[in-house]
Amino acid sequence: MYCHTNLNNLLNSWIDISEFEWILSDLDVINFTKKKLPIDFNKSFSVITSDDFKKIIETDIQIVWGVISAINKSENPKFDKNNLPFVEGNDNIWINDNFQVENAIFEITAWDSSYTIIKFKDSELSKKFKLYFDEAIELDKYKF
Repeated sequence: MYCHTNLNNLLNSWIDISEFEWILSDLDVINFTKKKLPIDFNKSFSVITSDDFKKIIETDIQIVWGVISAINKSENPKFDKNNLPFVEGNDNIWINDNFQVENAIFEITAWDSSYTIIKFKDSELSKKFKLYFDEAIELDKYKF
């Protein structure tokens, strides 16, 4: 099944995920394979290594809700631990250049398994993404 909330479909071809560490928060997933994921769902957020993120991507899961932020490996994530990245009820996810993790290179937001919003700070990554997903539209051009 091809959908943009399946991380294998979304990330497997156009980006080298090993360049980043990953912050996952506000996750609700469907794990079709029932394999154990390297995510502690008892925590409000997780910082995942690229190796563990690769395991997640290779598992047949669909992200229903969630925020996934990529940061440089050499940095610590910058966000308010009392106001964690979240999706439902957060109107700011629909605003360009509004990143919930301050030092994210790019951020993926899955909204009710209906929409996948991807924001980039790196223009080269944005170009690569748009070449791979020609159906992608600019967030500021999207209308409900």
